[in-house]
Amino acid sequence: MSAPHGFFEPSRGGHVLPAHIASEFPQASRPRKRRTGLLIGIIGALVAVAVVGSLQITANLGYDDTRAEFDGARETAQDTIAEVTLSSDRLVSTSDTATLLLDSDSGVLADPTAKEALAASITEAADTSASADQVLDTALPDAGSKPVFFWELFGASEGLRLDIQDLEDLDSELAEESPALAEAETLVTDAGLAFLGSAATAAASFEVAHVSAKNDDVIALRDAASTAAGASALDDSAVSTFVVLQDAAAQVVASESAELSEKAGPLQGVRLEIEAYARSLAPGVLLEFDWNQIVNNAGENGSMGGLTTWWWDEPDRAVIELSNSVAEQWPADRSKALVAHEVGHAISVKCEDMYDSSTQDSIEKWATAWAISMGFTDDANGVWAYGYPPQSYIDAAAGCR
Repeated sequence: MSAPHGFFEPSRGGHVLPAHIASEFPQASRPRKRRTGLLIGIIGALVAVAVVGSLQITANLGYDDTRAEFDGARETAQDTIAEVTLSSDRLVSTSDTATLLLDSDSGVLADPTAKEALAASITEAADTSASADQVLDTALPDAGSKPVFFWELFGASEGLRLDIQDLEDLDSELAEESPALAEAETLVTDAGLAFLGSAATAAASFEVAHVSAKNDDVIALRDAASTAAGASALDDSAVSTFVVLQDAAAQVVASESAELSEKAGPLQGVRLEIEAYARSLAPGVLLEFDWNQIVNNAGENGSMGGLTTWWWDEPDRAVIELSNSVAEQWPADRSKALVAHEVGHAISVKCEDMYDSSTQDSIEKWATAWAISMGFTDDANGVWAYGYPPQSYIDAAAGCR
């Protein structure tokens, strides 16, 4: 018997099911598709998270490396700025000292050419310092706070790389300023010391030009010139030394003026001639002269008097006092002989070991012997007043020049 429409012929022991039920069995795969889509979504999300995480890590590490490089470049630039600033400050200080030197110049001792060279070096130093200041005024870039998100980190890293290049360029530019500043400082220092040295050197000729100044003032000038000549740095001490030297020179002028004023009158020309003559007999001995009507109880009625005071300490120096009658009778042999006797006392500071200076008689015999050894034979050489000295004294005195 044939099966009804819509039914299958079952096998033995089977069941007969509706055709539509039998056909529905393959439709059971639909839930599997939904699970696959969910799985793909989950995987995609995980991949996205991984990518974002990787970008974040990469951006962080890249920023940190760039930031470390930036910090190093900024620290290097700051160190160079400190060095250049120190060099600039030294140059300014040296230039200020040099300016004080120029302002202290009275125009008496320092060489005008050396002064011009110093002024020029100060001007050049000012230009060099101004150039360095322009570079030093450049503001250094600041990294700021570290961003959070990777896209910000990438942008910040790029900005830091640009800043690093700027810092390296600035450091190179600053490094070029240091040699220029050092060279300018050396130029000013050398010019300043040359200026000071020219004044110290001129002191000797200045002294010769003012021989009538008192010994103490001349000695002060010599001491000041010696100190100035030994200056090795352009600092406040150098300025003080120069001021002292200038003051000493001014005092020499004032001292000579006072001395010449005391010697003014009809005998002044002759007195100065005699003083020059006495100095020619005792080179290297600093001589100062006083004149009076009566000296050593002599000076009236054609008599002549002389008196010498000397010092054994450095420098070799003495003060010779002469009566006006010595000038009045000049250039008679007796006047020259008496002057030679007094110079014999004065020059003994150079030869103190050649004779016995323990007694007045021995001292006078030495001065007489020295005058004789110089060829002064007139009895005013000391023979008339103190007698003829031993030949041993004359022989010894011949070695004192």
